[in-house]
Amino acid sequence: MHALQKQHIVDLFVWVDDALASADQTRIQETNKGGRPPALRDSELLTILIWDGLNEPHKTLKAVHSWIRRDYEDCFPKLPKYQNFVAHCHRLLPVTVWLLQSLLRYDAELRFADSTMLEVSRNHRADHHKVAHTVAAWGKNWQGWHYGFKLHASIDQGNNLTGICFTPADGYDAQSMEQLVKGATRVLVGDSHYGASPMRKRLWKKDGILVVAPPHYKQRKKLMSGLQFLLLNMRSKIEATFDYLKEHMHLVTSFPRSVNGYAVHYLRVLLGYQVGRVS
Repeated sequence: MHALQKQHIVDLFVWVDDALASADQTRIQETNKGGRPPALRDSELLTILIWDGLNEPHKTLKAVHSWIRRDYEDCFPKLPKYQNFVAHCHRLLPVTVWLLQSLLRYDAELRFADSTMLEVSRNHRADHHKVAHTVAAWGKNWQGWHYGFKLHASIDQGNNLTGICFTPADGYDAQSMEQLVKGATRVLVGDSHYGASPMRKRLWKKDGILVVAPPHYKQRKKLMSGLQFLLLNMRSKIEATFDYLKEHMHLVTSFPRSVNGYAVHYLRVLLGYQVGRVS
């Protein structure tokens, strides 16, 4: 992607506006339920959220709001107050989900899958966490225990997202495989958690999808073809994607004050990432 200039926000707005105009309105709930119309159009708000991810991702919506008010007042002269800005983001959740789904690369035949923890608080504060306590859970990976959610994702060879799924942190990877292979998938490459025999047989019998995973450490015969060895060595691509989302785009957060707030944050980060990959 070429270096972005301020005037490119107009091009982004035109693209978002055209995408929403061509959308099947029966699949997207109307965000305006009556009363005073919002100061920003839905396409303007989505442009702001995506533009933030393309330029200098901020950790919170408050930082995004302050940045737009400071540097883009000429582009959005009717920017509402912060509280109304956040409320509009929450109302726009169905549209945000639809737009992200429309950008997933369903045509990818080869996919690399993995999961990563999304902590909502530090472990010693988990017992006092109230915002997401009804949906978050304790989960464990090779790094230890975590409290929060888990992002299951698959990517293609170009690091574009091809499938995503959110679960509590105790969600087992193999149970989310079917959500990550929708589309033209023929080969799915994952770690040992994706080697569960029942699910692998089910995907092969149902959709003809071959799951490539490392052999179990207790397995005595560990033979694999050269192609399987090559694909497993390429699995680090999904780990690099998670690292970029967490370290550079601030995917992990504890700032939202509601479950919908967490959904807005995760989706805006993933949407900004995916638009940056496909543009």
